[in-house]
Amino acid sequence: MPNLSLTPRDVARELARRYSTMTHDELDILESVLVPMKFAKGERILDEGQTCEHIYWIVKGLARQFYFKNGKELTEYMATENTVMMSIESLFMEKPTTQVIQALEPTVIYALPKKELEAVAMRSVNIQILYRKILEESLIISQQRADMLRFESAQDRYQKLVKSCPQLVLRAPLVYIASYLQMTPETLSRVRTAVLLNT
Repeated sequence: MPNLSLTPRDVARELARRYSTMTHDELDILESVLVPMKFAKGERILDEGQTCEHIYWIVKGLARQFYFKNGKELTEYMATENTVMMSIESLFMEKPTTQVIQALEPTVIYALPKKELEAVAMRSVNIQILYRKILEESLIISQQRADMLRFESAQDRYQKLVKSCPQLVLRAPLVYIASYLQMTPETLSRVRTAVLLNT
């Protein structure tokens, strides 16, 4: 088992605090399904062609979700501590994913296996609520990103990311931030300079 700074109980409590109130017995159940994982910088958490079987809760580190198009890597999502990641289509359709999830720093994760989580959710209303709220949050984030790319200027996109995910902006390589915001690194550099001049 990886040497983790947080115990499974700590993680169960944090998930309950964030998503759903739980009794001690429900915390025991949630704790029992958590799977600790540890990844080195650059290691792939989920690879293209694999089927996503877990919801990943990042305890420590930074991860990126990306896909390939015309031989280029396009960043779909990035996440730091206390954030969920998954390939949602692969998870629910139980088919190989076209996406990759990669650790950009040494990363510690507690995974929630979908099948085990669904089984325990059948016996606990509060775990059902937690499961539903995790999925709701993931869908809302996807919708917000789609709207951001459709309706906002490059400068607005960057400023929104700085405000909502300051750690991401500080820690992620600029090439991945640019890809996530759907702009070239050169455009991102100009936007960052303009933002700094206006603050």
